[in-house]
Amino acid sequence: MPPAADAPGGPPRGVPGVPGGPRREGAAADPPGPEAAPRELVAVMTGFARSLRAAGVPADHERTRSLLRALAHLDAARPGDVYWAGRATLCASADDLPRYDRVFRAYFGGTRPGRARQEAVTVTRHTAPPGGAPGEPGGDPPLAAGASPAEVLRGRDVAGMTAAELAEVHRLLALLRTGRERRPSRRFRPARRGRLDVRRTVREALRRGGEPARLHRRARRTRPRRVVLVVDVSGSMTPYADTLLRLAHALVRSEPGATEVFSAGTRLTRLTAELRHRDPDRAMEAVSRAIPDWSGGTRLGEELRELLRGGDARGATVVIASDGWERGDVSLLGAQMARLSRTAHRVVWANPHKGREGYRPLTAGMRAAWPYIDDFVAGHSLAAFEELARLLGGARA
Repeated sequence: MPPAADAPGGPPRGVPGVPGGPRREGAAADPPGPEAAPRELVAVMTGFARSLRAAGVPADHERTRSLLRALAHLDAARPGDVYWAGRATLCASADDLPRYDRVFRAYFGGTRPGRARQEAVTVTRHTAPPGGAPGEPGGDPPLAAGASPAEVLRGRDVAGMTAAELAEVHRLLALLRTGRERRPSRRFRPARRGRLDVRRTVREALRRGGEPARLHRRARRTRPRRVVLVVDVSGSMTPYADTLLRLAHALVRSEPGATEVFSAGTRLTRLTAELRHRDPDRAMEAVSRAIPDWSGGTRLGEELRELLRGGDARGATVVIASDGWERGDVSLLGAQMARLSRTAHRVVWANPHKGREGYRPLTAGMRAAWPYIDDFVAGHSLAAFEELARLLGGARA
């Protein structure tokens, strides 16, 4: 197997180790199967495979088992061994390799090949296998693990980040893939339990010449609930608007047919078509050309009235990402929020300032909208964006 440092496109240097260790001398020729792998190693590799599937790599259950079997032959504490074992077992084609490299770097906290190594805080994680405690006979030595730069950035306000840190957050948002809350459909599917499917039951009885047939049942199909995201692009939201639009791109990529995105400034602009570009940077370029009122004022009341006229909010989860600085008629905003609460399935307000200690919704716009908000969440950091994505997946704040 070629060493990781010499192969083009190989694993990044400085990646923290994975739970595991070198094989002991005198081990059997045929290593144990994945069921015998350490629990911590299985958990880490399963999470890695899940992240790959979210990014579009077909790392299914069987491929994950193959990875665990391969690591039984290797040293799972060496990043190079983990990289090449995963690349050989989890990727199905050459198109998967760039996505595999991106997810590997993000998941294990590595750096890009050829670039300067990022500093990482080194901590010691002790593991106590059944054979004995660390440092005792039969026990494995302590494992060194690095604090990933992504973890350090998760809770930080994007308004205070450097360009390099903001680029890292945008890269992680591009990898974000989330589920969506399900709602009953009008269509039915065959099921073991549910209401009686009279037509299928009668048709089968007729095929049998009138002989008694088993009862067929059916249940309603489910479909993802639509999400309508309104992003405030006024001057007061300038530090957050670009990152919120990248979150919108990730939501559109996750559920293209169940997500609508609008920008709100002095007018309402639909951005869904621009955000369907696969590449985030190309999508942002298209969005910047489509928004005519970037860094202007805010007239949320008028824009919500236009949104309600179009019928996009009916039965959907509506997310308003704004700081609540209303330049228009505040009473109009309150009236439209009342209509929105009756029309939409759920109203979520993401305010970047909520992440600050001691924040209270005292602006005129927030006071007018407050009685009609179902979930009031923060919108200032990567952790807050991930929490919002989980909320749209059916979790409750």
